[in-house]
Amino acid sequence: MTIDVIDLRNFYSQRLGVVARRLINRAIHRHWPHADDMRVLGVGYPTPYLGLFREDAERCVAFMPAAQGVLKWPTARPTLAALVDQYLLPLPDAAVDRILLVHSLEFSDDPEALLREVWRVLAPSGRMMVIVPNRRGVWTRMDTTPFGHGRPYSRSQITQLLRQTWFTPTAWGEALFMPPIQGGWILRSAMAWERISAALSSPFAGVHIVEASKQVYRAIPASRERTRLIPTMEPVLVPTTSQYSESKSD
Repeated sequence: MTIDVIDLRNFYSQRLGVVARRLINRAIHRHWPHADDMRVLGVGYPTPYLGLFREDAERCVAFMPAAQGVLKWPTARPTLAALVDQYLLPLPDAAVDRILLVHSLEFSDDPEALLREVWRVLAPSGRMMVIVPNRRGVWTRMDTTPFGHGRPYSRSQITQLLRQTWFTPTAWGEALFMPPIQGGWILRSAMAWERISAALSSPFAGVHIVEASKQVYRAIPASRERTRLIPTMEPVLVPTTSQYSESKSD
């Protein structure tokens, strides 16, 4: 079930959403510290995180699925967001260098078709980053946040899905180790939760952050064996023994 775009906007306007945005942005920046002169695309509801790249990227746009809805982004500048069919992105092949999927894969009715369409528009040397709820995390057990809706993934499930759709996972990260509670002391200690849990390799993070590269297979020409041509023989009529004997007696 897809969450409405208004619910997503309201979550990120709350204190818990502001903290979640800050922690996930920190993890994204660790893998993608810059996007100088790159074409960046966000799919799903990526606008809370695209601000990391908007100033440096050559082009930075957000595509939001029709079932979810779209909001103007950025609010005080020309619009860089569009409502699209997520299975038929309005871009040519190999058009972008970086693709960020947020609040997208877990809500998709056909995640394989979505990732294959992302594969199509991603450049051969490009990178994709997927942010999905962790099946073992606490955030997926509470529907007060967007991460508690849709289909969560384990690490092995997302790895298998990426490989089935011609992607290779290259880097892993996690975020949102703190419980999804609006309490003031929980929010104030969010960074401590992240540092301690990451140091202990806790498996209960709220989201997986997976970077993947596009698999591009080079066509290998098949070696053709040289066959020896055998000349065709025309049939020759040879008389049988009985016919030969009769003609000799005559």
